[in-house]
Amino acid sequence: MYYNYNTMINLEWYRTFKAVYEEGNLTSASEVLFSSQPGVSLHISNLEAYVGYKLFERTSRKMVPTERAIILYDYIIDALKKLEYTEHYFRTSKTNKRKTLSIGMCSEVFQTFFEPHIGQLEFDIIAHFGEYPQMLKELNEGILDLVITPEQIENPLLVYTPFFKEQILLVANPSTDTSVMEAYIEDENFDGLEQELKTQVWYGSSNVIGYSKKFWHQNFKKKQLYKPNYLVPNIISIIRCLKANKGVALVPDFLCKEALQKKELKLIWEGKELLFNTFCFAVKQQNKLQNEIEQIEDLVLGKIL
Repeated sequence: MYYNYNTMINLEWYRTFKAVYEEGNLTSASEVLFSSQPGVSLHISNLEAYVGYKLFERTSRKMVPTERAIILYDYIIDALKKLEYTEHYFRTSKTNKRKTLSIGMCSEVFQTFFEPHIGQLEFDIIAHFGEYPQMLKELNEGILDLVITPEQIENPLLVYTPFFKEQILLVANPSTDTSVMEAYIEDENFDGLEQELKTQVWYGSSNVIGYSKKFWHQNFKKKQLYKPNYLVPNIISIIRCLKANKGVALVPDFLCKEALQKKELKLIWEGKELLFNTFCFAVKQQNKLQNEIEQIEDLVLGKIL
């Protein structure tokens, strides 16, 4: 890698680079950073000029990291995590009257359980969104205090408390012609159903890939996954798109329950075997924010129950 040592690099460029790399587009990165999209774009351009090569291939909707970007990310991520931990430590120190709780979760959980009630809490919250293995790693490192996750990693220092099951459903826009699919399901012609599903317009997002693979393998004994026609930011976006456009998608029941009741979506299939994901509260065995964590658990459980 080539660096220009004649000028001092702005460390904020690295923070911006990390956000764009992990979020995949400028809009989401600007929201995470509480910054403007032009400001994020300027930071990336400045960093590219500094290191001397392109870091992202820009499309209308995505910022695709180049091989150089992947290498750069690996070089800087550990140092940035240490800086984030330092920031987190001082934010939660005794000099602050309000405590701060850092929570890792998917954006859908935040929108569903936290947005309506977050102003009622008497402590600050930093919400982190990302891949579950990475968030659990950050929990172990002390960067996060709590992770709400359907995935677990073996670690004697982490405690998982199951609290909720989501069922994965195949749903469609009500105007979508599903007669052929329904006939195959009734006849238990799953080879025909698989081929028919491949002809449909699919909506997906990066955070549904895991359970989509499970659903496909469980019902069709295939490891190869269909390719979504439209890859959107998250599951709530999938549901919104599907309510307005023809097509199909795999979504959790608790997120599409209201749309099904209002007949804005229709249920096509639950699968040959029901597919569930179990969500857990993940914490470290020893933590200094147990009271705040319990308040979050009560908030989420109260919303479910």
